[in-house]
Amino acid sequence: MKKVGVILSGAGVYDGAEIHEAVITLLAIARSGAEAVCFAPDKWQSDVVNHLTGEVMTESRNVLVEAARIARGNIRPLAQLSVNDLDALIVPGGFGAAKNLSNFASQGSACVVDDTLKQRVLEMHQAGKPLGFMCIAPALLPKIFDFPLRLTIGTDVDIAEMLEEMGAEHVPCPVDDIVVDEENKVVTTPAYMLAEDIAQAAVGIEKLVARILVLAE
Repeated sequence: MKKVGVILSGAGVYDGAEIHEAVITLLAIARSGAEAVCFAPDKWQSDVVNHLTGEVMTESRNVLVEAARIARGNIRPLAQLSVNDLDALIVPGGFGAAKNLSNFASQGSACVVDDTLKQRVLEMHQAGKPLGFMCIAPALLPKIFDFPLRLTIGTDVDIAEMLEEMGAEHVPCPVDDIVVDEENKVVTTPAYMLAEDIAQAAVGIEKLVARILVLAE
């Protein structure tokens, strides 16, 4: 049975992992007969957002503890991820990718990526194992790799231009499709960068998971 690492960045679109994207990913992996293994950084969130009002709250939350809600407690610290134990790696989106896995939300093209995440992604790539990034998470890729990757965040012109300035080859893509960098085994999809509901998000995410598992053969 193939094992797919899923890196979560908290729980909730505005300050953590996008829950719909994460759950669709986990469901697609399970329905494909593979096993998802969840990880998250063991550190404090960049901020905590009231998802009812959109306001920033005056409290602190731990990324791993919050992500454990999505994983039903079956999750490990990102530092414990071993490339030898996995066949592929997928990173759902949500502002957590841009706040907790990196500081792209505040720094844009000058952002830096979490050191442990960068190291593990590079190790997966060096081992020839496929990588899937969705929603805003592909924005981290130009800061992880020192060569251009074909990727997509959808059709947002401003963000696409920023990613190209960072060194990526951005490919416009509809919500129900994926962009595959075959040479580097990297698959991306817009998900909630474009999706208007969970059903739309699911189409591209399910395609991403399916292609990732094929590339893991």
